[in-house]
Amino acid sequence: MAWAIPLFLLLMGIEYGVARKKGWRYFSFSTSISNLNVGVAERLLDTFTIGIFYFVYDYLHRHFAIFNIQSSVLLWIALLILTDFIWYWYHRLAHEVNILWGAHVVHHQSEDFNYTVSARITVFQAFARMMFWSVLPVIGFPPAMIISVQLVHGLYPFFIHTRTIGKLGVLEYIFVTPSHHRVHHACNEQYLDKNYGDVLIIWDKLFGTFVTEEEEPEYGLTKPLDSHSFLWQHFHFLLEIAYAFRQAKGLKQKWLVVFGKPDHINPGIREVLEEKFLFRNPTGTTTRRLHNYVAAQMVMTLAALFFFLLLEKYIPLFVQACFTIFIFLTLINSGAILEQRQWVFYLEYARLLVIFLAVYYCWPRPGLLWLIALVQTLVFYYKATIQQRYLRLLYGIRT
Repeated sequence: MAWAIPLFLLLMGIEYGVARKKGWRYFSFSTSISNLNVGVAERLLDTFTIGIFYFVYDYLHRHFAIFNIQSSVLLWIALLILTDFIWYWYHRLAHEVNILWGAHVVHHQSEDFNYTVSARITVFQAFARMMFWSVLPVIGFPPAMIISVQLVHGLYPFFIHTRTIGKLGVLEYIFVTPSHHRVHHACNEQYLDKNYGDVLIIWDKLFGTFVTEEEEPEYGLTKPLDSHSFLWQHFHFLLEIAYAFRQAKGLKQKWLVVFGKPDHINPGIREVLEEKFLFRNPTGTTTRRLHNYVAAQMVMTLAALFFFLLLEKYIPLFVQACFTIFIFLTLINSGAILEQRQWVFYLEYARLLVIFLAVYYCWPRPGLLWLIALVQTLVFYYKATIQQRYLRLLYGIRT
């Protein structure tokens, strides 16, 4: 999993180079950073959750398996096809059931469509998929087979998130292609809720959800999110569900809010929540320094994630916890900087403290405690001055 990171980044770089050479504006800086932020969080949490998934599959297989399925070539192929079939129904229901859409919506927020969009997968979505795939160990497929096929099956969608590849001839009749998936990510009226397949397109053709790409798609949500906030991207629709649930009258209406279609959520609710939670800074201007700082944080985060995944078993649990907190603070920080929030100063301070804790755990020296105390004292006494200079340096504004 660690070596997948540089591989995918290389492919993203090749796609960017091809698009730039041909003059195609397929990438925007802020959106690409937001996409990668979501992907980093999911990949980091995968190191902790994949064991949970295996445990669930193993428990179901040992206690409820109907058949005793043994490994063979034909059964591996059968499992791959069955996995793809279950994916189709999970994916379709993720667009038709509000609580599932709350986990899946993050994948559709990007108004760009390129390889970075394939990274927009949340751990909420991973847990939702696990519930659907839990039928496989009950049928009798061993957990190791299920996890292995899921890893292979999960690689394919990366390659269909691109605008640089046109239609692929006869393959269009069998597999999900970039053309098919561009339709799925489009917000054009005629493309909505179509082409749910992941590897095979036959399921969409069988169940009446297939549409060919004709008009150039426009990407993103029908009501654009207009936010690069890491937290808002993950939780805005879940907040909308909670707000609508509180307002709903009667059990039936509350049921529809949670398990009905997204159409049952009043679109005006998001405006209310945006007014309450999204405080943007209208006086700031985007600077090259700001972009460079965010880009540097992303490079640092990707490098740290690579080495963490590579060396995870050698890292003490406490340091793993500190590393996870540090990465999440960085992801929140990057989104907040893109939106020019002024409270990012406190995130920087929190990240510094997490680093001190991890270093002190690995190298417990009294001098470090004195250094931590000195930093806290300086920040406490000169907070206003330090914060003002930091924000002016970052945003080019006075606070």
